[in-house]
Amino acid sequence: MISTSWIEKREPYWRRLESLVGSASRGVGSLSHAELQELGLLYRQTAADLAAVREDPTGLQFARYLNQLMARAHHIIYAGHRASPWGVVGFFCREYPRVFRRNRTYCLVALAVFVVGALSGAALTFEDPDFEQQVLPPQLIHSIEHKQMWTHSIVSVKPHASSRIMTNNLTVAFMAYASGIAAGLGTLAEMFFNGLLTGVIGAACALAGMNLSLWSFVAPHGALELPSIFLAGGAGLKMAHGLLFPGTLPRKDSLAIAGREATSLVLGTVPLLILAGMIEAFVSPTGLQVSLKFAMSGALLVLLTVYLFGAGRERSPDTRQPFSSSLR
Repeated sequence: MISTSWIEKREPYWRRLESLVGSASRGVGSLSHAELQELGLLYRQTAADLAAVREDPTGLQFARYLNQLMARAHHIIYAGHRASPWGVVGFFCREYPRVFRRNRTYCLVALAVFVVGALSGAALTFEDPDFEQQVLPPQLIHSIEHKQMWTHSIVSVKPHASSRIMTNNLTVAFMAYASGIAAGLGTLAEMFFNGLLTGVIGAACALAGMNLSLWSFVAPHGALELPSIFLAGGAGLKMAHGLLFPGTLPRKDSLAIAGREATSLVLGTVPLLILAGMIEAFVSPTGLQVSLKFAMSGALLVLLTVYLFGAGRERSPDTRQPFSSSLR
């Protein structure tokens, strides 16, 4: 016999599924990507609940309600729809900023680990200038010792350099994301090492009196490149959280949900990194005025912040009804 405590435990999930089905009745497009994932998961869980309720003769009322709810959800989940190229536009204009806001805590953790690595690298280099020789390649050390920027090779072959830079940036981002499957340890190591490398280069250039040369080069493309790396790191940590803390879900379901969310988060960095690679090849190493480079960096950073924190916001009315009334 089905216990009252079991009903009370499952009831919120049924109400949530009913709410999502009610929202989707206006069109599947009214649901976010995460809500569609939740709809599919709740559908499978409710199917199992319906099978359990049918075994109990006293659960006829609940069986009737769940059967109707499953029929409505089935129509929405398995209804065919035509793919549209505008879906990509919708993803970047509305859905991606929402994905970021849902997972910004993970991105902030990735940023914090990067900052710790950068501060550690700078402190170690200032305390022992020879430390840079253990981290940086000989060619880079040679350039810094002669107070020369290493960007001349970029200027001479801009298209080729742009392609190489994009490939490298995308590799770093996807490594940070994919490393999340190793309980997040790989992602944390990736963030810390990239921060350490940045701190060592920054300190080495400071000791050589090359501060302005370095940061005027980094500023234009760094406004997009660095946040993209933090977003990718956040994606890796999101996947790690789904693996380590499944909650009430089976671990594979938790990982699947977190993995889809993390994939969306890292895919959104692709256009940012492509644009950053183009800027790094065609703008950053040029003789453009330093003030204009920093102005460009500030403008890009403001635009990115407004996009991530402001785009895709809309009011979604609560369509949930009291569970008791839905059984009538």
